[in-house]
Amino acid sequence: MAALRYLTLVWPGLPWLWLRGSRLGLVLSLAFAVTLDVAVLTTFIWPELTGLGFSIGLWTATAAVWLVSTASAVSTFPPPIPRVRADVADGLFTQARDAYLARDWLAAEAHLQALLAIAPTDGEAQLLWATLLRRVGRTAEAREALAKLSRSDSGGRWRAAIDREIALLDSGAGPDAAAEGPTILRVEPDPVVSVPHGGRSGAAA
Repeated sequence: MAALRYLTLVWPGLPWLWLRGSRLGLVLSLAFAVTLDVAVLTTFIWPELTGLGFSIGLWTATAAVWLVSTASAVSTFPPPIPRVRADVADGLFTQARDAYLARDWLAAEAHLQALLAIAPTDGEAQLLWATLLRRVGRTAEAREALAKLSRSDSGGRWRAAIDREIALLDSGAGPDAAAEGPTILRVEPDPVVSVPHGGRSGAAA
């Protein structure tokens, strides 16, 4: 598996696109693909369209982009997402949920940050994090967290909850919504998909 991760270095931008879903990685990968396609077409398919100097310059630029991108990717290669014991993740989530219900925002934030540091793909924790950000008035960060979750694979099962959070943000619901409970405790995921970590939402509902 580790060897497959390092194979992504062959194509500029692919490490961040494939391993982290980065938009910048997507842009870089597409830009390199376009540059390479143009170089191949103008050199081997329609060489009469451009001169030799243009082709050499284009191939030089393509090689430079590849070298710079690969060197940059090697120096900042995204580490593998660690495997986390379910009981550790569940413990941190429970602590964050209980702190949220007690309106202890600082403790809830600390527990969620600790959980997301070791399990960044935990969709349930990401959703509670976005809910917490909205409740404390950090609406821009909440929108960013929801957008990130909706783009991820783990966000699919929480689509209804994400839409509800976005609606609350659009309506201006925030720190003064005292009677409101966290979305994560009141919205079940799609029934065709099992709840992660042994069914946290079902246990909390």
